[in-house]
Amino acid sequence: MAKVPSAVIAASGLVGGYGVARWTRQRPLGGAVLAVAGAAAARQWRQQAGAVAAGALSAAYVAAFAGSHPLAKKVGAWPAVFGVAGAVAVASWVVADRRG
Repeated sequence: MAKVPSAVIAASGLVGGYGVARWTRQRPLGGAVLAVAGAAAARQWRQQAGAVAAGALSAAYVAAFAGSHPLAKKVGAWPAVFGVAGAVAVASWVVADRRG
């Protein structure tokens, strides 16, 4: 079975977490989706690129989540979420996925 790239997992966590929170009106449930995907991506990052890279990408994931909030006030919620998810996906691919 093919492994899902960490870039896809991370981007899906950001988009999916927001979507779940919005559609269920349960922010903690969206946060759980965000956390589970982040942990899964971090595990792959550590395996593929090492602990330092995993720490940096995890920090980028959290910063993307936090940064999407003020960005949403400027461009709208969904464009902000897709923008930060894309940025994290690119960083993940550059640092970890393209090696494997």
